[in-house]
Amino acid sequence: MSAHPHRLLYGIASCAGAGTIWGMGFFFGKIALREMSVGHMVLYRFLFACVAMVPICYHHRPRFNRGEWKLLILGSFLGVPLQFLLQFKGLSLTTVSHASLMVGALPVMLAVGAAIFARERVDAIGWLSLIGSTCGAALIALGAHHALGASGPSLAGDLLVVLSLLISLFWILLNKHLMQHHSAIVVTSWGLLIGTAMLVPIVLLHNGLPPVLHISVRAWAALAASGLLCTAVTTLLWNFGLTQIPASMAGVFLNLEPLTGSLLGVFLLSEHLGPSAWIGGALIMTAAVSLTARPHGHTEAPSALI
Repeated sequence: MSAHPHRLLYGIASCAGAGTIWGMGFFFGKIALREMSVGHMVLYRFLFACVAMVPICYHHRPRFNRGEWKLLILGSFLGVPLQFLLQFKGLSLTTVSHASLMVGALPVMLAVGAAIFARERVDAIGWLSLIGSTCGAALIALGAHHALGASGPSLAGDLLVVLSLLISLFWILLNKHLMQHHSAIVVTSWGLLIGTAMLVPIVLLHNGLPPVLHISVRAWAALAASGLLCTAVTTLLWNFGLTQIPASMAGVFLNLEPLTGSLLGVFLLSEHLGPSAWIGGALIMTAAVSLTARPHGHTEAPSALI
């Protein structure tokens, strides 16, 4: 049975929007990290996200069975405290270009994971599109120029970013499984709320109380945007998109994140992108068009995560 054209369009738009807005997270995070530790920045990010999630949770009560609650709690732990603390710790130990290069590998990881765990079929055009967009992300990362004196990359930082991507893969697939029987709004809002509840004691025990009085207005604005826009809105968009299109197709839009981050660097931080970065951007957009502009005549098979 062919996918409904409206569902396909909504899924593409949602995942593309999520990937684009996620790219702003690096910009906002960089501002906040000038005034606080990684743990405190991540904590404030998710506390702001919960400002949007709490009223949604109140109006959308969950109806999970015991097994689904276990999956939601596991996914919340993987997707919030574990993934984000590891990823931003990795980013603090390596360069932005190296971290972006690692993030560009996530779509291929997602396609492989969807094929193995969710039994989604990926044809030759799909694989070529995913590989092409990942190569584009790599070109963008390698085309970035860093200021003199900036800290260099480290193996530990790179490995932490890769580890966080592997963790996010299972978070995505667990959410997709739950959304086969529950709405994206319920899975997203309750997942973020539970994940933040786990994050609070971890950060307080490791980093102590977060700073309040000595944070600038600029940093507060960055934290609010990071939480409300780059976490709450993006996760809602992404999870809704996953209910409309296969995870393997959605993966290509994750590479809009390094593209957006690079453009913000050029126009807001006065960074310079060389020819390879512009070619990389073209590869990402070409891959997105080739993957989504063709007819899809299959439906994804049921998830087999349990």
